[in-house]
Amino acid sequence: MKEIKVDGHPDLVRDPASRAIVNKNQNEYEHYIKTARKKEEEKNRINSIESDLSSLRSELEEIKSLLITMINK
Repeated sequence: MKEIKVDGHPDLVRDPASRAIVNKNQNEYEHYIKTARKKEEEKNRINSIESDLSSLRSELEEIKSLLITMINK
C-alpha cells in the first residue's frame, strides 16, 4: 500500500487502509519513548518515597506510643 503524505508535515503520512496518521520520524519516536520511560521511572520513585515515608510515620508513632507507655509506668 502506498502512504499518503500529510500536507505541511513532512514526517507524517496517512495509511490508506486504516486512515491512521503515522509519524515516520524515528528520532522523534525514540525521544517520545525515552521521555515516557523517564516519567514512569519518576512516578515509581515517587511512589517508593511515599511508601517509605508512610512506613517511617508508622514506626515513629509506634516509638512514641512505647515511650509514653514507659513514662507512665
